Amino acid sequence: MSVDAFTYDGGRVESGETQRIRYTVSETYLGDPIRIPVTVVNGDDPGPTVFLSAAAHGDELNGIAVVREVAREWDHGDVRGTLVCLPVLNVQGFLTQQRYLPVYDRDLNRSFPGNRRGTSARRVAAAIFENFVRPCDLGLDFHTSTRGRTNMLHVRADMDDDPTARLAQAFGASVVVAGAGEPGMLRREATERGVPTVTVELGEAHRFERALIDRALDGVRSVFAEYGVFPQETVRWPGWRTVIRSADEKTWLRADVGGIAEMQCERGDLVYEGDAVCAITNPFRDDVATVTAPFTGLLVGSLENPVVYPGNPLCHLVELDDRTRRVIESRRGRSPPEEDSIS
Repeated sequence: MSVDAFTYDGGRVESGETQRIRYTVSETYLGDPIRIPVTVVNGDDPGPTVFLSAAAHGDELNGIAVVREVAREWDHGDVRGTLVCLPVLNVQGFLTQQRYLPVYDRDLNRSFPGNRRGTSARRVAAAIFENFVRPCDLGLDFHTSTRGRTNMLHVRADMDDDPTARLAQAFGASVVVAGAGEPGMLRREATERGVPTVTVELGEAHRFERALIDRALDGVRSVFAEYGVFPQETVRWPGWRTVIRSADEKTWLRADVGGIAEMQCERGDLVYEGDAVCAITNPFRDDVATVTAPFTGLLVGSLENPVVYPGNPLCHLVELDDRTRRVIESRRGRSPPEEDSIS
C-alpha cells in the first residue's frame, strides 16, 4: 500500500491524479488499433489497488454500468489507494454485441493470464492482465448470465483461499457459490497470482437492470469500506448469507422434452421440494411436462427465453440449510407447504 504512481506499459498515473485512457490491446484486419477504455484513479493517501472489470463477455452490460458509475460519478476525493476501472474488456464482442471475441469465437474469460505470443484472445488477455490486473491487490469482475437466462445477484469465489473469502464476504451478497473457477477465468488466474478476485453475477445479457446495478454498487461500497478505500463507508451485511460449497448443493434443472417453457417461479424465489417450477408444452398446449424442484432451495438463475430443446437449462437451484430457509421465510412472509396447509 503506497501513494506511488500507478504504471502501465506506456504511461503512469501519479498520486492524486485521474487518467482516462484508451489502451491498445490488438488491431483490426485493417491494422487500426483496438483499444479498451480504462480509468485510473490514484488517491492522495495510501491504500490498496483495486481493479473493477466488466464485459469480458461483450453482451454482458450490467457490469459496464457499475464500473462506469464508480469511475465517473462517484466522488474520488477521499479515495485511499488506487482504482483501476475497466468497463469493457472485450471491445470486439461489445461492438458486435456478441458474447465471445468475433475472431474464431474465442472466450476471453478462458484466455487469462494470456500470452503475448499466443492466439489473438490470449494476446488481448495478456495486455489486460499484465498492465491492469497483476499490479492490483484485489479485484471485482462483473458478469451476467448468458442470453436467454438471468441470474440473481450473487458472488462466485474460491472460498478455500482466505483472502478471496474475505473479499467475497465483504461484498455483502446473500449467496456465494464457492469454487476456484475454470482455467483461464480472470478470477481464477488473478487469485492464483496473489490478486484475490471474485466474480459478481447480476441479471441477464443485452440490457441494463437498474435495481441490480444499484445493489452491485452497494456491494462495491462495502468492499471499499472493508479495505479502507472509502473509510467513510460501512461494510454491508445482507441480512442472511449462504455459501454453496458442494456440487451436491446445487443443480441445473433441464428440459427433458422440447417445447415452450412457462416458468412458474422467478430468479431469487424460494421453492420447496416438489414445487412446480416450470411447465413445458407443445404448440397445441395439450401435452404438459411439469418440472419440479428436487429439493428446497433458491433459484439463483432462471430461463428468460421460453423456447427449449431437450437438455436446455431451465433454472439453477441451490440448496438451503434449515436456518437460512427460516430467515428467508420470515423476511418474505412465506411458510413451507406443510405450515400453509395447517393455516
